[in-house]
Amino acid sequence: MRDSLGIGVAVGAAGLAFGTAAVAAGLSPAQSVFLSLFMFTGASQFALVGVIAGGGNLVAGALGALLLGARNTLYGLRLADILGYRGTRRALAAHGVIDETTAVTLIQPDRESARTAFVTTYAVLGTFWVATTLVGALATDRVDDVDAFGLDAVGPAIFLGLLWPRLREGGPRTWLIAALGAGLALAATPFLPPGVPVLLAASAALLSFAGADHEPRGARDRPGPGSPAAGPGGRGARS
Repeated sequence: MRDSLGIGVAVGAAGLAFGTAAVAAGLSPAQSVFLSLFMFTGASQFALVGVIAGGGNLVAGALGALLLGARNTLYGLRLADILGYRGTRRALAAHGVIDETTAVTLIQPDRESARTAFVTTYAVLGTFWVATTLVGALATDRVDDVDAFGLDAVGPAIFLGLLWPRLREGGPRTWLIAALGAGLALAATPFLPPGVPVLLAASAALLSFAGADHEPRGARDRPGPGSPAAGPGGRGARS
């Protein structure tokens, strides 16, 4: 309960950044809150508003968001066995499967503790995420010239903050993938609509499958930011 409350409050506060970024991208406060309430996955939300802010269409933004959110499906496969929910409860729990709820659930010793950790983190983080999104959106909506604050840089700055620890701790393969992805995105930006270069850059991750069996086991097993084993902070998030 203590860990879940701490994670929920701390990570939920990041909704302020999403609220400001969403309004700066042209969304209304109501649209911003709707995304936080129903989409509820920070990194995907930032990806969507980032494409919109760049003038991209909704299809490209949605594809990027789905790409980032796909990891939650893999989390769900594991949590389904641990939590053991059925029927309506299982459907409701699926909405709360994100980095933070997965992290606190997987480290619990039994099903009862896992359920308590999952529900508490989901409830507290979800409440704070939506509330702080509203505060950030309303505050930004009342500023006459949003561009003067450079809020369009909020989303990219958060992604860089999430990415940097992985780059710092990763080996040559990680740097190669990052450099290739960045190169593809920069090269495609002048020719493709906003959002599409990011999707194209994701193909660089295919290099991670090349020669994976030859990696030192310690380096491969070391958790990175955003992974369940790494604990809270993968949300970015929102998602």
